Amino acid sequence: MRLLVIEDEPGIARFLKQGLEEEAFLVDVVGSGTEGLAQAQAQPYDLLLVDWMLPGLTGLEVCRQLRSGHNQTPIIFLTAKDTVADTVAGLQAGANDYIKKPFHFEELLERVRVQLRPAGQPPERFAVGPIVLDVGTHQVYKHDEEISLTQKEFALLEYLLRHKGKVCRRRQLIENVWDIHFEYNTGVIDVYMNALRKKLGLSKDDDYLQTIRGIGYVARD
Repeated sequence: MRLLVIEDEPGIARFLKQGLEEEAFLVDVVGSGTEGLAQAQAQPYDLLLVDWMLPGLTGLEVCRQLRSGHNQTPIIFLTAKDTVADTVAGLQAGANDYIKKPFHFEELLERVRVQLRPAGQPPERFAVGPIVLDVGTHQVYKHDEEISLTQKEFALLEYLLRHKGKVCRRRQLIENVWDIHFEYNTGVIDVYMNALRKKLGLSKDDDYLQTIRGIGYVARD
């Protein structure tokens, strides 16, 4: 899947490109509305992430011109605007969704996946052992019994299950689950992992969420 990010703030653009490429997307980045419109018209993309306020053309105008040219590529607005009028204006211009800045990467990633999901395809479900996580309903079950998790516990478990069988490094987790991209004590991960294991009733004999000492964690059957 190839995505185009139209964003003039270099830090946000780098953050989006790195995070999405780690999720196996191909990502192009441009820094103005004029350049973004030309790029979107010249190249086929699966989805566009468009900042609302851009030099040259605004994100709203980029969206309007693409839709007037019958370009139906899904568009998600990135915006600091949050009034009802702004939301309506964005959707009327042809946007499929919008997300308010500042945002958590995991929320953005799920909105991207929703737009890329073929029509009629059921929401994603992930499992490890007897544990099942349903992205669509935001529910977790173990042996068909629902387990109540906090939003961050759910996000941590979802990330591990999406990468089942692969070691998730501590820096990878802190950046993608906690949305922290600076030097930070990653000990918070251990606290959440302990709480997650306790809620899931995982013992040493059936620990499907394993610690890789000095590196990170991995979900394994």
